[in-house]
Amino acid sequence: MSARPARASAVALLATLAALLGAVLLPATAAQAADRTVEGGRLDWGIKSSFQSYVTGPVAKGGFKLKGGAATAGGSLFRFHSANGSYDPDSGALQASFSGGVTFQGHQKPDGTYELDMSVSRPTVKISGGSGTLYVDVSSKAKEGGAVTTASQVPFAKLGLGGVNMKGGGSPIALANIPATLTDQGAKAFAGYYAAGAQLDPVSLSVDVKAAAPAAGQSASPAPSPSTPAASQSPQAAGQFTDAAVDWGVRRTFREYVSGSIGQGKWELAEGAQDGGALFRFPQGKGAYDGAKGTLDAAFAGSVHFTGAHLDLKLAKVTAKVENGKGVLFADVTTGTDTKPAVPLVEFDAKGLKTEGGLATLTEAPATLTEGGAQAFNSMAAFSMYAAGTEMDPVSLAVALDGAAKLPALPNLGSTATPAAPPAPAPADAAKADESSNTGLYAALAVAVLVLAGGAAFLVLRNRRKEAAATPAAAGSAVPSDSPDSTGPAGAGPRD
Repeated sequence: MSARPARASAVALLATLAALLGAVLLPATAAQAADRTVEGGRLDWGIKSSFQSYVTGPVAKGGFKLKGGAATAGGSLFRFHSANGSYDPDSGALQASFSGGVTFQGHQKPDGTYELDMSVSRPTVKISGGSGTLYVDVSSKAKEGGAVTTASQVPFAKLGLGGVNMKGGGSPIALANIPATLTDQGAKAFAGYYAAGAQLDPVSLSVDVKAAAPAAGQSASPAPSPSTPAASQSPQAAGQFTDAAVDWGVRRTFREYVSGSIGQGKWELAEGAQDGGALFRFPQGKGAYDGAKGTLDAAFAGSVHFTGAHLDLKLAKVTAKVENGKGVLFADVTTGTDTKPAVPLVEFDAKGLKTEGGLATLTEAPATLTEGGAQAFNSMAAFSMYAAGTEMDPVSLAVALDGAAKLPALPNLGSTATPAAPPAPAPADAAKADESSNTGLYAALAVAVLVLAGGAAFLVLRNRRKEAAATPAAAGSAVPSDSPDSTGPAGAGPRD
């Protein structure tokens, strides 16, 4: 059979199928025209791994701190969370903002301040018309003179989207290893450590997309009947509360050690504890709070159990006490078969505890390990892990003081999307156009069938990471080398 009859047959079949499915496809197309809401997801980005290595290496002798629920995701990646924004499947336009941030500090001076001090937070990806830009909030100290500048939503990096088709996506939408190049504005915000055009670490993201709201005239989910009474709230005695949560990640490097190649372990949450990515939430808090005196006494539900090579540690029955601007976090500590009740694990700065509306909150209060906490960590291993006074992950508290108050939401990492290899590019030779058009017709038939069957659950977009070395803008002790620092010795225990 010649190619021409096959083409005619395919056209006829497609036309027939379109007529039969028109009633189904047209409403879907109409609904697709409206922007859809992005709710939940994550963005993984190392910013620039050689910069990380420089900051934490033997020259700058610094480190980084996470804030706003940001986490590490392995391979020098930082994970930003709780995406929100919009997506238009017709044009492929995407706008997604993520929460969390990271602060780099190095070259500490005698007065305790740092010559290198830079924060990057709230990354936002905007894609439209085949081009993309990554925006961030930046606070940085200039190399020369030390002037601090702060800017909101700086167009920090251009995203390399060559060959990526953003149209027609479902949920979740995933982009993997998208090349990122420093912009002119980004170079200025980067305090001059790198010149415009420098290659940054690639960006990967996954976001959940909610279907468009019903068009005018279409019915939506029925609203609750006005006559239906709201859920009653049990009265609380003055100063007493029955809904609170404490968020604490124990210690970032400890989590990385447990799940890494040395610890070869994991953690399990039970009794209501929740995983927020960079932190654990112990909920269902009950106790007493006096805003005038700044005192708190609360007990929480939940447990976390760390296991691995030479590792067995369980923390349960977490309690918190605050008085005179200082707080202590307690827990029952089980190592192996030995349980010690109400061990004071960390002390934290509680001067920021405040009451606003129906909530009392304390956000990311600095915390240090107590003597009892050091004994708990060191008793589970054959080596010394941490000494008293070691900086641990910060502590956050939230207390609902009345029945209408809602506790802060946990970080929303969205659904898991596994990017697959991109499809092979279309033939570039014009002589093959007629042959390839038959393939396109049959592909169109397959797409129509998938739409009818509810297929194509999500759009997966991948672009291979392009490795390129970038040269710092100028030489000097405060300028990072682009060669990764690998001088840190390997050890049995968790390291910074």
